[in-house]
Amino acid sequence: MNKQSFLSILATAVIIASCGNKNDKSAQAGGAPQVKEYKTLVLETKSATLNTDFPASIQGQQNIEIRPRVEGYIDKIYVDEGAVVKAGQPLFKINAPEYEQQVRTAAASIKSAQADVSSAKLAVNKVKPLVEKGIISKYDLESAQYTYESAVASLAQANAALVNAKTNLGYTTVTSPVNGVVGSIPFRLGSLVSSNTTEPLTTVSSIGNVFAYFAMNEKALLNFTKSASGASLAEKIKQLPAVSLILSDGSIYEEKGRIETVNGLINTETGSVNIRARFPNPKGIIRSGSSTTVRIPNEVKDVILIPQSATFELQDKIFAVTVGKDGKTKNVAITKLETPAGNYYVVTEGLKAGDQIVLEGVASLKDGSEIKAHNESAETVYADLK
Repeated sequence: MNKQSFLSILATAVIIASCGNKNDKSAQAGGAPQVKEYKTLVLETKSATLNTDFPASIQGQQNIEIRPRVEGYIDKIYVDEGAVVKAGQPLFKINAPEYEQQVRTAAASIKSAQADVSSAKLAVNKVKPLVEKGIISKYDLESAQYTYESAVASLAQANAALVNAKTNLGYTTVTSPVNGVVGSIPFRLGSLVSSNTTEPLTTVSSIGNVFAYFAMNEKALLNFTKSASGASLAEKIKQLPAVSLILSDGSIYEEKGRIETVNGLINTETGSVNIRARFPNPKGIIRSGSSTTVRIPNEVKDVILIPQSATFELQDKIFAVTVGKDGKTKNVAITKLETPAGNYYVVTEGLKAGDQIVLEGVASLKDGSEIKAHNESAETVYADLK
């Protein structure tokens, strides 16, 4: 064998040996799959506040429609929409000259009636001594007295007519009956209005306190009333916690409110009941007609809380994944409260204190999967729990 042939055979052997080593490594890697690590948590009982939110509409403590009591043309508008007004403050001036004329006529009638009273009184004084002396009959005196009394009655009637005329004239200035905020003003200067006008001149909303109206379904109402102490519904309502108001921009209103009334009838179409909560509004921030959210808190103690991200849903059931002492997983169906605690579920059935659950990637784990558990501290998992 020459030298060149020997070197060729040696190179071939090296290549074959190299390929054999690679195949051996690949076989070793494929034959023993690595166990994947997952974050886990050992459950313990916790306390939390469950917040339930309900869409609500705001109404002022008093929403008073301002309507004219006399017919005429709007001569002046003293306020603008959204203005804050006080009780007795002028809002509109109605031009109705006939009422001024009625005042003048009534005043003139009083003067005429006063003259008639004076004339009748003189007649009585003139006839009275003549009757006493027997010069004329007693009938003439009685006739004079009746005339005098009629004149006095006419004077009283004239005074009453003047009062009525001044009252009607006063109606031409429309004032606010309460402290509040002026709503929309659909009429403009020169508009003809009367007491029969369908649309009010405006609405004044008293907003020292505001009412938030919202609906709660029958099941939720039962849960809340069962948790509150008291023998009657009225006593239970008084024991309900203070509620919060979430404004349209997402901020929480600084004043707390109280639930005051629960409608006694359940709407058969919606299965819900109307509830009213009152909130103080000293700064006038909340306006009637606003759309807000009422938040009702519910304190729960010694319950099992798990992150919602540690669950998955399958066929209308919610599952969590537990890890046994052998490192193998098990899918467990859980029952939870309808009201979540933020990003957490309150588990009522399926899990207990001491169980170890998988915190992430649970939807991809099958029953009996072997994992490497990396236990997280409760402080880390529940860091955002309030």
